[in-house]
Amino acid sequence: MQAGNLNRKITIQKLTQVQLPSGQVKDEWVEVAKVWAWVKTQSGMAVARQTGVSDGVAQSLNSYSFRIRHRTDVTDDMRIVYGGMHFDIKQIRHDLAGHEWTDLVTEEGGIDG
Repeated sequence: MQAGNLNRKITIQKLTQVQLPSGQVKDEWVEVAKVWAWVKTQSGMAVARQTGVSDGVAQSLNSYSFRIRHRTDVTDDMRIVYGGMHFDIKQIRHDLAGHEWTDLVTEEGGIDG
């Protein structure tokens, strides 16, 4: 894989339980890794075919693929933070033949705050 395509820095996070000084436990997103990625969006027709339903109303899903160097420690319960937004990982595709890349197929999750 050519390094020139990996032109965006992303953060991979996982949801972890942390204990507060008060003894209470809360869920918090923690950083797993910062990596370089190639951000790809779907073509117009693929986006038009991909819809979801929220409260009985059809809505378009914003799907993105983040191609990174081959990693096997990323799971579909993690998320990506990029450009002030987070993206929920929905599918992971590996280059099984060459072990060069991993595609993280995501849906836009919202503004990261």
